[in-house]
Amino acid sequence: MNIQIENAIDLMAKQDCKLVSHYYTNPLVQDLAENSGGFVGDSLDMAIWSRKQSCQSILVAGVYFMAETIKILNPDKHVYIVDENATCSLDLSCGYDDFMLFCQNNPDRTVIAYINTSAKVKTLADWVVTSRKAVELIYYLECKGEKILWAPDKHMGSYLKQETKADILCWDGACIVHESLKAKGIANLIEKNPDAAVFVHPEAPLEVINLATLVGSTKDMIDQIQKIKNKQIIVATDRGIIYKLTKIAPEKEIIEAPSGGTGATCVACAHCPWMEMNTLDKIISQLNHKNSEILLDEEIIYKAQRPLEKMLNIDNLIYRY
Repeated sequence: MNIQIENAIDLMAKQDCKLVSHYYTNPLVQDLAENSGGFVGDSLDMAIWSRKQSCQSILVAGVYFMAETIKILNPDKHVYIVDENATCSLDLSCGYDDFMLFCQNNPDRTVIAYINTSAKVKTLADWVVTSRKAVELIYYLECKGEKILWAPDKHMGSYLKQETKADILCWDGACIVHESLKAKGIANLIEKNPDAAVFVHPEAPLEVINLATLVGSTKDMIDQIQKIKNKQIIVATDRGIIYKLTKIAPEKEIIEAPSGGTGATCVACAHCPWMEMNTLDKIISQLNHKNSEILLDEEIIYKAQRPLEKMLNIDNLIYRY
């Protein structure tokens, strides 16, 4: 085993610390999380898993909103992030003051904040939701006659509107990775591989989503990769997920969707630059120095917990309805 990995595992054991990592991080980081008794998952499962642990500390290999979410749901734990500069274009696109004004100007709408938002923005929401739960929540609210204010991802908002026919007003934000995916490039891949299934994340533009066999979260893709009969899978999301997909379904041919340029000319370049900041060296540095702890005001934690708890209990709420 790599000496750095052994060192990191030893430090985490001594500090009663668990490493949680997103599927989009480097394969070395994902392996370290799993081999050290930590966890690899999507943003929802990272938070749920962390909440079930008895450890004193959680170290988050992901982006800042993920660490904030884990802190909100684990206020008594010490939560650290591998790199405090690892942010998210969706989070950056939706500042608290501007979003508060947007909500105030549309008081008749139920506010749904995608999980890719800051802790402060979450305090303004009636619901916080992940891509995995968004469609069923919108259906539920639409059946109740509610009008929706959706933020920050305009592409996912367009997809939700198309799927549910709900009255949705969208904030103008986008993920720089998924927005770079081009329908033309994916259509060319489909033409060359007519038997391939197409997995698309709902943060992608609608013209890309409309080419999909499966529209779903990273967890949805991982759950379906072994179930689907197709031997070839075109994957239109951050290429970080390819590592996990290949591990659990080595018999499948995973084809990375191209991105960038008007014709989507690069072979495989869809990768979040902030996820790339999560490195083994920084994990060890953080374990040694603990200089990137997530600290949130009690009022923010209290106000943000409510819409997050509603998401965690969404299945029970919808079932009762």
